[in-house]
Amino acid sequence: MLELMEELYPICRSITGEGVRETLKIIQTRIPLEVREVPSGTKVFDWTVPLEWNVSDAYVMNRAGKRVIDFQSHNLHLMSYSVPVRKTMSLEELRPHLFSLPAHPEWIPYRTSYYKENWGFCIRHADLQRLSDEEYDVVIDSTLQAGSLTYGELYLPGKVSDEVLVSCHVCHPSLCNDNLSGIAVAVMLAETMAARSRRYSFRFLFIPGTIGSITWLAQNEQRVPHIRYGLVLTGVGDAGSVTYKKSREGNAEIDRAMAHVLRYSGEAHSIIDFFPYGYDERQYCSPGFNLPVGCFMRTPHGQYPEYHSSADNMDLIRSESLVRSYAQCLQAFELLEGNRVYVNQNQKCEPQLGKRGLYRAVAGQQENQSRELALLWVLNLSDGRHTLLDIAERADLPFGQIQSAADALGEAGLLKECRRPEKA
Repeated sequence: MLELMEELYPICRSITGEGVRETLKIIQTRIPLEVREVPSGTKVFDWTVPLEWNVSDAYVMNRAGKRVIDFQSHNLHLMSYSVPVRKTMSLEELRPHLFSLPAHPEWIPYRTSYYKENWGFCIRHADLQRLSDEEYDVVIDSTLQAGSLTYGELYLPGKVSDEVLVSCHVCHPSLCNDNLSGIAVAVMLAETMAARSRRYSFRFLFIPGTIGSITWLAQNEQRVPHIRYGLVLTGVGDAGSVTYKKSREGNAEIDRAMAHVLRYSGEAHSIIDFFPYGYDERQYCSPGFNLPVGCFMRTPHGQYPEYHSSADNMDLIRSESLVRSYAQCLQAFELLEGNRVYVNQNQKCEPQLGKRGLYRAVAGQQENQSRELALLWVLNLSDGRHTLLDIAERADLPFGQIQSAADALGEAGLLKECRRPEKA
């Protein structure tokens, strides 16, 4: 995951353009991603796919011929979607187009102007204070013209057409936590699920933020009814503890699955209610779709000082955070995959477990009580109405114990899987 992030880090990405294509091409070396192109001007609900933006070079040069702001040295120096500029202007004229972070004078901020034509440069505040020439040459060699919006999609068919959706954004330039960490974990999850036999189908989306999810939803309304669970991945590489933002309804099975996994993870975490701001979960959870999609992150956006600045670099990323984020999402997927409904085949009183080798031979021993309690809970609640997650929550036991108990009871002929009720 770290190697992938390091490879993607130098690329200048935005909501459209060659940076996104280059990013997806690199991801294609890991997973068989399908790349989609949606033409500029395409109507997508209340939005329109914008013009495509690309940049070759951008700088501010002083009278001595030195680039005092240089896109080539760091792509955050240029405000994303800046229109072409080539002119000489006074420092007074230039200042309204310069952005800095006075509280962090050595950091370069990240700024955009996607849907209103504008231009600007981002500069370290310490460098801004050193500008003293009366005039500067300003050059932005960019294009803003008809092209397309590009996104990547990987569909892994399962035994059923119901889908697990995993979505991450690919529209930020050199920002590691708020962009590349979500991509890296999504790719790793896709590699893992592709190698497994799957009950559910899995769909991985690598899309530009906001306009990408809106575009995908607008062009795939016929697929939307198949989405049963969903996660947006972002900011999963910093040292903070996990934050899970619930879906709009707040009680979707993905919400319960993530809460269960995090509860038994042994790590500090926070679970917060849905609110209509943040990442692409707000599009998936818009009232016209109301999809069961939550957002998995560590420190929430805007709550760590490095957010949207050059300090969000590889030094901010912790390998153990990437690994734990990956593992916890995978555990949630495994829970969803294993969350079956059974019917007890011996419902009149408890079956005799001892003669089936499922109960301790000597009464009074404590070491196997948790396992045996799991067996009894599964037998009692396997009435065709309760999922294994329902039982785990009611029994106050880890899902893995309940699933193991169900497997053992099934092998003994005491359980039979049945079709899940529509609202189990």
